[in-house]
Amino acid sequence: MPDLSRRTLFLGGAAVAAGGAVLMNKPHDHSGPRDPYFMSMQAALIGAGIAWPTLVIDKTRLSENIRTLKTHLPPGMGYRIVAKSLPSIDLISYIRDLSGTDRLMTFNQPMLSKLSIDMPEASQLLGKPLPVRAARHYFETLPATSTTAADNVEWLIDTPARLQQYASLASDIGRPLKLVLELDVGLHRGGFTPGPELGAAIEAIEADPNLEFSGFMGYEPHIPSLPTTLGWRDKALKSAWNTYTAALEQASALIGADRMAGLTRNAAGSPTYRYYQSTDIANEVSAGSCLVKPTHFDTELLEPHKPASFIATPVIKSLDKTRLPGLEFASGAASAWNPNSKKTVFIHGGHWLADPVDPPGLEYNKTFGRSSNQEMLNGGPELSIQPDEFVFFRPQQSEAVFLQFGDIALYEDGAIVDTWPVFPVSA
Repeated sequence: MPDLSRRTLFLGGAAVAAGGAVLMNKPHDHSGPRDPYFMSMQAALIGAGIAWPTLVIDKTRLSENIRTLKTHLPPGMGYRIVAKSLPSIDLISYIRDLSGTDRLMTFNQPMLSKLSIDMPEASQLLGKPLPVRAARHYFETLPATSTTAADNVEWLIDTPARLQQYASLASDIGRPLKLVLELDVGLHRGGFTPGPELGAAIEAIEADPNLEFSGFMGYEPHIPSLPTTLGWRDKALKSAWNTYTAALEQASALIGADRMAGLTRNAAGSPTYRYYQSTDIANEVSAGSCLVKPTHFDTELLEPHKPASFIATPVIKSLDKTRLPGLEFASGAASAWNPNSKKTVFIHGGHWLADPVDPPGLEYNKTFGRSSNQEMLNGGPELSIQPDEFVFFRPQQSEAVFLQFGDIALYEDGAIVDTWPVFPVSA
């Protein structure tokens, strides 16, 4: 029997431990049977003759999400639909009908103009300050039959300089403008804070016969991303509310308490709307993404909402093995190490801001790279999908992704029941 030294035993033990650690990091197979929910959606798409990348909305889940949002709003809280997150007239109309709101939040001139024409009675609040040239273009191009819609627009102002620009615009076009002041409640993306500059802005608006002080907007999407350790998140929320409250108190001192009830006091977004359990600070919240729930909105506060939007795209090629160009010699070893790289599908289109969800276990190939023509996806040994069948993704966001696929396919009760056109592409 050989004489084993302590050093030999130590090195041998270290090697075993290292090998065990490597094996513990070996990826597990995530492939498996397809979800019946997506199989039903696939059958509906094929039955409707759809054979191209398509954005699908589940109407039943959309309706449930609208009701969920309304259920969580306190008495008296208004709801404003975020148009950029739901960029379709039919989609917005459906949400308006089910939620009972006529308030919209708009983020660029093309959408502002279209909504002014298609929904002239709606109240539109700009969700970001527009360059004054864009605002001027809005007035110059608005059809004469829709000019009254401009009276329902509230323009967002973030600096004294922009306030001066909009004052000049109001004078030039000869019509009053409603102005909402953006508050910096902790996001630090610009806006006013309580103090002399805010007071001067309110006084300047009050002194100008062409301007109307219409309220405040304070947005705080950063809060859910903060850690709860040591009360960090709670402190940030309290700070945001203290800032908003101080701005309201300053405004009340300048314009009188009797006018405060009529002001717009906008706050929140999908990630934060549930923080507002009373109307003490905000009297309306904005939300859009939570109604279709992309993956970036898979948060604790939004757990009651269901994913209602999906990208469906046909498989072009389905291969039983994975071979990478120039690296064919390594294919076997790669599949042995990571079973999720064993099989390959190439899809119609790709390179979207989206995550594959069905068939289960599909992954992008980092070595092959992304493609907007025929994207490669890899799956494990249980992957079973044929050309012309559909791969399903969840969008990571809705505002940019929804505009990439043409008409939305509306899915309900196992069938595609309608198509909803989206807005023209705009930024």
